[in-house]
Amino acid sequence: MNYLTNAGGLLLEVAFGALVTLFILRILAEAFRADFNNPICQFLYRFTNPVLRPLRKVLPPVRRVNTGALLIVYLLECLKWLLIAALAGIAPNVLGLAIAGLGETLDIFLLTWVVLVFAWSIMSMLSTDRYHPVARLVTSLAEPLVRPLRGRMTIGGLDFSPTVVILGLILARMLIAAPIKDWGVALMMGAG
Repeated sequence: MNYLTNAGGLLLEVAFGALVTLFILRILAEAFRADFNNPICQFLYRFTNPVLRPLRKVLPPVRRVNTGALLIVYLLECLKWLLIAALAGIAPNVLGLAIAGLGETLDIFLLTWVVLVFAWSIMSMLSTDRYHPVARLVTSLAEPLVRPLRGRMTIGGLDFSPTVVILGLILARMLIAAPIKDWGVALMMGAG
């Protein structure tokens, strides 16, 4: 890859990452029943509704999971890999593209949770306003992951449950999402 291709890949990663994160936060906000009156949740709904409203008729939610938003995240990740391959001048294998998109989707979900749990743990250590819209959203999305371990990982008055959750999420990224993504990329580029 040359320098221009690397720069283009970076710009694609940032643009698609921002867009995908909005849809992931929408999925998580619905799944964990975040407060709809929160201005951040209202922004997420307002931004993503034009795309998701028509999909809801075809792909209804399964339990509390917005399947339309999940499909959009997956398709955006596949499109990103397609554009990266095009920048590199490679005609990708369709199966590899689908697998790379799946691995990338799983990876971005896990990374989002890592960031949310880390932010939640930092906010809980600092004296932040619990009623701030960001704090309320982060708490509603991160606490369900930490709650099962809360109080069980306490040493000397310090609760290490967020650390254990973050470690588990990072290991899942390394041991589950990365191999799927790498396998997809290898197939996509014709090396698998």
